[in-house]
Amino acid sequence: MEFLSLLVDQGPTARILALLTFRPDFSPPWSGRSHLTQVTLPRLPPRQATEMTSQVAHGKALPAEVVAQVVAKTDGVPLFVEELTKMVLESGMLQEREERYELTGPLPPLAIPATLHDSLMARLDRLATVKGLAQLGAALGREFSYALLQAVSPWDEGTLQRGLHQLVEAEFLYQRGLPPQATYVFKHALIQDAAYQSLLKSTRQQYHQRIAQVLEAHFPEIAETQPELVAQHYTTAGCHEQAILYWQRAGQHASDRSAHVEAISHFTTGIELLTSLPETPARTQDAVTLHLALGAALQMAKGLAAPEVEQAYTQAYALCQQVGETPELVPVLFGLWRYYVVRPQLHKARELGETLLRLAHRAHDAALAVIAHYALGATWLWLGALSAARQHLEEGIARYTSDQRQDPVFRIGQDLDVGCRACAALTLWLLGYPDQALARQHESLVLAQELSHPYSLAYAQCRSALISQFRRDVPAVHEQADAAVALATEHGFPLWVSAGTSLRGWALAMQGQGEKGRTQIHQGTAAFQATGATVYVPYLYTLLAEISDHLSHTEDGLRALAETHTLVEQHEERWWEAEVYRLRGVLLLRQPGTPQAEAETWLQRALDVARRQEAKALELRAAMSLSRLWQQQGKRAEARELLAPIYGWFTEGFDTADLQEAKALLEMLS
Repeated sequence: MEFLSLLVDQGPTARILALLTFRPDFSPPWSGRSHLTQVTLPRLPPRQATEMTSQVAHGKALPAEVVAQVVAKTDGVPLFVEELTKMVLESGMLQEREERYELTGPLPPLAIPATLHDSLMARLDRLATVKGLAQLGAALGREFSYALLQAVSPWDEGTLQRGLHQLVEAEFLYQRGLPPQATYVFKHALIQDAAYQSLLKSTRQQYHQRIAQVLEAHFPEIAETQPELVAQHYTTAGCHEQAILYWQRAGQHASDRSAHVEAISHFTTGIELLTSLPETPARTQDAVTLHLALGAALQMAKGLAAPEVEQAYTQAYALCQQVGETPELVPVLFGLWRYYVVRPQLHKARELGETLLRLAHRAHDAALAVIAHYALGATWLWLGALSAARQHLEEGIARYTSDQRQDPVFRIGQDLDVGCRACAALTLWLLGYPDQALARQHESLVLAQELSHPYSLAYAQCRSALISQFRRDVPAVHEQADAAVALATEHGFPLWVSAGTSLRGWALAMQGQGEKGRTQIHQGTAAFQATGATVYVPYLYTLLAEISDHLSHTEDGLRALAETHTLVEQHEERWWEAEVYRLRGVLLLRQPGTPQAEAETWLQRALDVARRQEAKALELRAAMSLSRLWQQQGKRAEARELLAPIYGWFTEGFDTADLQEAKALLEMLS
């Protein structure tokens, strides 16, 4: 207890203010008197602890990761905040700049400042009889159960309970509940660190090995639901073979619940530990498994086209070639396919799809056939070979069974039944079957919702917004794109955040918020490309061109279309090519001084491409734009002769905007 008195009045009846500070375990004998006020000082909340680090650093900003570690380790104790911040400033880990501090290298875990370490160890040494118990508890973690401590400790129950009681009384531990259901928590993270660091390395390793073995043998539910806990203990124990197995399980467990950043960390740790083992066939097989799983997690967290994705799958493929026949070859090839199809390197993607189909035929494997047909269907779609795409996608849907979801080859981050149906919907719309396309997309969305699989659902929501945009259903685009952005943001799927943002921008612009919508399309398209993906970008640029036209920014729209044309030629992504040419013709007609013949050339080119691809939906749009131009030129008969046959081809979708516009135009031309 400390005492401070201040004389606050020097008159005849002098008054003195007495300020006394004491720890929570002290019980003052003078409490309850009216002239006394007791104020409990709680721990600092994270915001105030952060402010305190800034004050210790004399107002200069510290790196965010440094502040985060200080706040986490000090638990809001002002003395600890001050001492740990000072230690960091004096450690040489930071370089002082004019207005901030910068790290000189990677940030290691922060050690306890010597002043605090000595103080904490002195307190612990005074409890020599239970010091070993505190050290074993520290090896278990910041929080541990009585049941687990009892299972790993060498002491009898009476000794254990007396020792825990002493540690609670000495304020090293908090206790919740009563043994054997009790749980204990170190009062401060630094107390746990001090107890743990006082262990000899050999003893520490023995403790961790014992803990891991007990978790496996006696707490299987923890080992199953928290494999990373077992992995950490085996890693610290130096039992790397066992640790690798659990890091792989931990990564898969995280991936299964869409915690992909966490999964990446677990898989990477497992891969790093592999380097400590001798080269054997078993080690190579483990490396294949871990690199494959890492590639899938990277695709979800960083986007399908991130450079790290190619690195992971390329390494996995090289390892597969060392192993020979291995079931991981299929998901490795599929992972590479996904990378190449979004770059897009479509001819490489097609070759990989054909390899997968050959493997499926050779193995008579229905699950593998689904993967192969999906890969080829999506690739042919992007290449503009719509009939081939439809055939493969329908084959994939027909061969898919719900029990295939349990097959290890399907652990690829996205449900393929959802994928086949969504791609089939897009293909059907292009081929001129808008109602069938809507039905397929509805199936895809419902299935993704039933599966409660966030990545598949975000993908399906974006594709639903896409089909709705084709149909010019503005409210539906806004609703579905908004849902996709929210879900993808929550779970960290950058590809679908950016695609959804662009589609939502189109909807906003069509609802009267032109500039806001245009800005969102710009932002979404830039973010999409920042993931490394290029497929689908020509479509996003046409959204920008369309909105630019809507806002009378013709030059901006033409610039976007010129870049789109370049991308189409570079990457052979042809599925939206006809619409790129049609919009270019439409915008050229808006541009003063452009000869109509030039615009007509682009419209005719759009018509030719659509016919060659059998893209009836885009053929209808091109025919309408060309018919309107001919109508202005007085060629009404030619315009009707062009439009009537393509309109007459359709057998469904007469409630869609395109077919309604075509019908109205034909009536004007009659």
